[in-house]
Amino acid sequence: MRIKREIRILGIDDSNFTRADREVLVVGALLRGGYWIDGVVSTHVERDGLDATEKITNMVNKARYKDLRAIMLKGVTLAGFNLIDIEKLNLDTGLPVVVVMRKMPDIKSMEKALTNLDYKEKRIEIIKNAGKIYEGTVQEHSEIFFQFKGIEEKDARELIRISSMHSNIPEPLRVAHIIATGVVRGESTKKP
Repeated sequence: MRIKREIRILGIDDSNFTRADREVLVVGALLRGGYWIDGVVSTHVERDGLDATEKITNMVNKARYKDLRAIMLKGVTLAGFNLIDIEKLNLDTGLPVVVVMRKMPDIKSMEKALTNLDYKEKRIEIIKNAGKIYEGTVQEHSEIFFQFKGIEEKDARELIRISSMHSNIPEPLRVAHIIATGVVRGESTKKP
């Protein structure tokens, strides 16, 4: 994959929510690398539902941004445990998907938490199908973890590197987080 400095990346994150919320706002921020924002898209997903992959796919495929080259997610869950099937997202959009996390996910704890939800086995399968979790460093002493589909490891690392301007979290994810929390709370929170 050819990765230019200003490659168009759609960072996707959800907003804050409460147990009373049935639906949760999801925002996609389209950035050129880590430099400037070109657009915003949004959708809503069911809290603890199973519609995140479909809703994100529709959001991406219906967007007018035809020069989009990659999707970034902050983890494979939105709105509680609404899991994103990153392999299906990659196949249905035709775009590489890179998942970036600040901490190594505790898969055992996630599986335990899923016992209270419908379709536990399907959810566990989605988590496992996301693939191996890789480790990397973006800023000095800033460890991150990532997964990917539809892109080679070296290209996923480069995509993360060129879009991480001010922290170890890539700008498309930071901006999506700022917009989503700002819209719902009236003020954004600090860390995605």
